[in-house]
Amino acid sequence: MAKYRLVLLRHGEGAWTKENRFCSWVDQKLSSDGIKEAQNCGKHLKALGFEFDLVFTSVLSRSIQTAWLILEEMGQEWVPIQSSWRLNERHYGALIGLNRAEMALNHGEEQVKIWRRSYDVTPPPISESHPYYAEIYNDRRYKCSDVPQENLPKAESLKDVLERLLPYWNEKIVPELKSGKMILISAHGNSSRALLKHVEGISDEDIINVTLPTGVPILLELDENLHPLGPHQFLGDQEAIQAAIKKVEDQGKVKSAEK
Repeated sequence: MAKYRLVLLRHGEGAWTKENRFCSWVDQKLSSDGIKEAQNCGKHLKALGFEFDLVFTSVLSRSIQTAWLILEEMGQEWVPIQSSWRLNERHYGALIGLNRAEMALNHGEEQVKIWRRSYDVTPPPISESHPYYAEIYNDRRYKCSDVPQENLPKAESLKDVLERLLPYWNEKIVPELKSGKMILISAHGNSSRALLKHVEGISDEDIINVTLPTGVPILLELDENLHPLGPHQFLGDQEAIQAAIKKVEDQGKVKSAEK
C-alpha cells in the first residue's frame, strides 16, 4: 500500500510545441489543442477520484494555465498553487526559438537527440544578442526568484535542471507530501524527467529514452522513504499515450520530405 501518492505531468501543448521549436524559458500560452489536453486531463483525474490539496507549477504561463484548467474541470479551483522558476523547463540556451526538425537536418538527428534527451550535455549558452535574451531576462517574474537574476542559467543540461530542482523538491514539496497532502505538479518535459530520474533512480544512460507526452498525468506511488513502489504509471488510454510519446520523439527527426 502506497504511503504517498503524487501526480506529475508535462503541461498541455504550447504554441511553440505545435511549431516544433525549442520553447524553453520563452513564455508561451497553450495552443487550442493544449487547452483541450489540459481539460481532458482534468476530466480524467476527476473520474479517477483524485482530490488535490496543493499544486506546484513553474513560473511559465503554459504550466500555470494547465494547472488552472485541470482544477477547473475537477471543481477544485480553490486548491492553492505555488509557483517557482525551479520547476521551469530546461534552459536550451542558444537553441531557443529554433525548429527541431530543421536542426536535425543541419546537425543530424543524433546530435539533436543528445541536445534534447541526454543527461549531462549542455547546449551553447544564450548570448545578449539572441533575439529572446531581453524577453527572458527582463521579465518581472525573475525579479521575484530566490536567486539574483545574474545567477539564473544561460543554458542547462538535464543534470543542471535536476540540481536546481532538488532544493525545491526537498525543502518545499517533500514536507507537504509527508504531511499527507495529495499533490499535483504541473511542470515541463525536462523538469518532469529530472524529477522522475531522481525519484525512480533512473541511470544517466537510460534517461535519454524517457519521453513524456504533453497533458498526460503520471502517477507515482511512494513508500515512507519516498522510494517508488513500482514504475511510474501514465494514466489514460495507453495506446493513445504511446502514439503521443512517438509524436514527441519524432519532433527531433528530419521530416520525411526533407530526407
